[in-house]
Amino acid sequence: MIVTVDLQIADDGKHPGVDQFQQWVDVALQEVSEDCELSIRLVDCDESAELNANYRGKDKPTNVLSFPFDSSVEIKPKLLGDLVICASVVEQEAKEQNKTAHDHWAHLVVHGCLHLLGYDHIDDEDAEIMESLEIKLLQSLNIDDPYQEQEAIK
Repeated sequence: MIVTVDLQIADDGKHPGVDQFQQWVDVALQEVSEDCELSIRLVDCDESAELNANYRGKDKPTNVLSFPFDSSVEIKPKLLGDLVICASVVEQEAKEQNKTAHDHWAHLVVHGCLHLLGYDHIDDEDAEIMESLEIKLLQSLNIDDPYQEQEAIK
């Protein structure tokens, strides 16, 4: 299985390179058995806030938005969808949460990819399933449980 990542850079912030994104996507999508493609668009706060307002009704920038591709027409390679990531939000959250930027980027890419596969965290049961998978996938990258610190704060 080959996963093609189309990286679009529409901001001036700090961010990992395409090879790093590819590694995280490959880990997150290891359950996919066919060739597929997804886009990752790195945006500034204005674009993130606009998309977040239009699609989620929240008038502020956010770390990652996932837009699964849905079509009744079969396309090869399979199009999974788009991730839109706001670099400045990711960097700020990493500082606030005392995480390395690298680890937080990895978590958000894995998290976004799982959304493209249909995972969600709307209710507690689904959140537990998704978070457990995120933890397992991140551990395979030698990244600590991203929810550990948040649990300790609660």
